Amino acid sequence: MNEQELRKRLETLRSEHRDLDAAIAALSEAGERSGFVDQLQIARLKKRKLQLKDRIALIEDTLVPDIIA
Repeated sequence: MNEQELRKRLETLRSEHRDLDAAIAALSEAGERSGFVDQLQIARLKKRKLQLKDRIALIEDTLVPDIIA
């Protein structure tokens, strides 16, 4: 992938990460109101969010190489 493709992929992953954040918050809030929190679903969303975070970090590392000063 070239730099432009990586940046586009990075933005897509960040967007999905934000969407998962909103979904987790909504599920938690709805669960608190109803008295039933779907812990399994929330755990799955959090796991997916962590996977996205790792992929985001990998792409960021590719785009911004370590420079030893």
